[in-house]
Amino acid sequence: MDIQTQLTQEFKLKPFQTENFIKLIDEGNTIPFIARYRKELTGSLDDQILREMFDRLTYLRNLNERREQVRSQIAEQDKLTDEISQSLDKAVTLTEIDDIYRPFRPKRRTRATIAKEKGLEPLALAIWTQDVTAPIQELALSYLDPEKDVNAPEDALQGAMDIIAEMISDDAGYRAIIRKHTYQEGMLTSNVHGEAKESVYEGYYDFHEPVKKIAGHRVLAINRGEKEGFLIVKLEVPVDEILQKLDQRIVKNNPYTKNSIEQSIEDAYKRLIAPSIEREIRNELTEKAEEGAIKVFAENLRQLLLQPTIKDKVVLALDPGFRTGCKMSCIDGTGKVLATGVIYCTPPQSKIAESKAKLKPIIEKCNVEIIAIGNGTASRETEQFAAELIKELDRPVYYCMVNEAGASVYSASKLGAQEFPDFDVAIRSAVSIGRRLQDPLAELVKIDPKSIGVGQYQHDMNQKRLGESLGGVVESCVNNVGVDLNTASPALLSYVSGISQSVAKNILEYREENGKFKSRKELLKVKKLGPKAFEQCAGFLRVPDGIDVFDSTGVHPESYPAADKLLKKLSYTLEDVKEKRIQGISKKINNFSQMAAELELGEPTLRDIVKELEKPGRDPRDDMPPQILRSDVLSMEDLTEGMILQGTVRNVIDFGAFVDIGVHQDGLVHISQLSDRFIKHPLEAVSVGDIVQVKVLSVDINKKRISLSMKNIG
Repeated sequence: MDIQTQLTQEFKLKPFQTENFIKLIDEGNTIPFIARYRKELTGSLDDQILREMFDRLTYLRNLNERREQVRSQIAEQDKLTDEISQSLDKAVTLTEIDDIYRPFRPKRRTRATIAKEKGLEPLALAIWTQDVTAPIQELALSYLDPEKDVNAPEDALQGAMDIIAEMISDDAGYRAIIRKHTYQEGMLTSNVHGEAKESVYEGYYDFHEPVKKIAGHRVLAINRGEKEGFLIVKLEVPVDEILQKLDQRIVKNNPYTKNSIEQSIEDAYKRLIAPSIEREIRNELTEKAEEGAIKVFAENLRQLLLQPTIKDKVVLALDPGFRTGCKMSCIDGTGKVLATGVIYCTPPQSKIAESKAKLKPIIEKCNVEIIAIGNGTASRETEQFAAELIKELDRPVYYCMVNEAGASVYSASKLGAQEFPDFDVAIRSAVSIGRRLQDPLAELVKIDPKSIGVGQYQHDMNQKRLGESLGGVVESCVNNVGVDLNTASPALLSYVSGISQSVAKNILEYREENGKFKSRKELLKVKKLGPKAFEQCAGFLRVPDGIDVFDSTGVHPESYPAADKLLKKLSYTLEDVKEKRIQGISKKINNFSQMAAELELGEPTLRDIVKELEKPGRDPRDDMPPQILRSDVLSMEDLTEGMILQGTVRNVIDFGAFVDIGVHQDGLVHISQLSDRFIKHPLEAVSVGDIVQVKVLSVDINKKRISLSMKNIG
């Protein structure tokens, strides 16, 4: 297989894009670096496309490796023919290659191998040719051998039919026909296992849907229901139609062999092929469903990580709890901890007055502007307390509910202990909640992406694949935003292009020993950070008050001479960049193509440099809608049908989106209520973090369910 041509066709690219991409990957360049600083070579492909291409490149290379491995193994048996070799060349999936290899794979002892040991293979081949001119019982007489337990013609014929059944089962062509028909006409069914009882799987107690149409989230739900013992799952297929298709291709009109061949076909299908094909198709459905769920999870995570920051605001963070009280942490605009403690504003203690008396002086002294409340256990009661407290203050203070998923994971982690060795686990969790309101990206990178809680069925998926995908998203977001070299944690640094966890720790050690970095070039003094790693990471690391003004921008060091030359051509100085006095520089360039040629740059790189110089150190998250800050509480009991509210999208799943409207319980906007136009997936209409207007359709207080709509709101 010509992998370059294959990728070019699949991704609808120009040959130079694919050729350069493969070359850049093989040279050890990272996806973020290629996407940001090698746009001329890839035709400005974004990092998401590049990651998909990398995944596909890896698969195709593994496919070719497996192809040659199988070719070699068949050749070692002296059974490689031109026909088999050509079939291997044409195979485009691992399944096709495995089908071709099946007849040559070393087998455990089967009914067919036992029959061959009894010397019955010649009889099987004679029947298989269907050219016999006498009853096959007569042929079978010459194969009787009491010592090998072949005592009667029926014994010989049964052994021969076992061999024929395995021959049919091992035929890649027949398997392809059966697989296709099963996929096109099969029905995935599920029924209750044992006695029916109330569960989340009730909708699947008597369920059936065509294999080719079933939605991924239903496949994952059925799989989980089966795993937990609630469901019996089967793949029902039109057996007679499949047997008929095989008969048409195999059976000749020979009265002596017809019945035996038909019996062998039925045995091959029911005993050998059907169970295997069912496993294959269910695995295929699961893999497809997982890939779909991973993409949704990844997109949700991307939006969550890129939520707007709340900069330079003093935050009072509360981690709610009942018996152990609410852990409190006050942090300044840079994330520095100013005060910590515990208040008992929730049952069973309910020391409301005492809790207010403890917080008011802190709020006043530290100039607190926002109260961040974790949305877990006791959050409803804590929110009520905060709203009452705000009314009694002499200064404007708002509160915001913060998704605390993963905060406890961080607080109990080695990293949490290293950051705050003097704090107990609960206080670390409060600090994390406050910091993730201030800068979601910087705080959330400290947590395993799988623990952040913005997907569905994540625990049922291939964990390695999920981890790789989500890790790629975090890496993409970190490099898209850029990282302050002098304040970033090792967790944040480790996601920067070209920087490993060990190098991230070395950067921190260098910073602690030598003070703040004064330039990007200083990175070359860090242990294990060589020229290649510097090339990959330098452009994504910022030195805000460094010696070189370009170090505070996304301009790569390799382009500093060109950027300097551009400034001089347009009569600007480095001081103008530092003081941000060059807004509108792009309007001074009449012909970007000509200017790029003069600077010996590609035009995409020139445009990126101009964008960086116009807004040095710009943060793409500043363009996102701000988070909703509240001052009073709304409860489910306050909701009425038809009420219009503003909310924040907290999670997007295959069948809709969950929206936080400030009542502790997120409401569901079903996919049918997300848009006035038809959409195939909720992500076409909303993303995590979106601020949206919704209409209340219904409220079920007992089941804690809120139905919302985004249609016809105007």
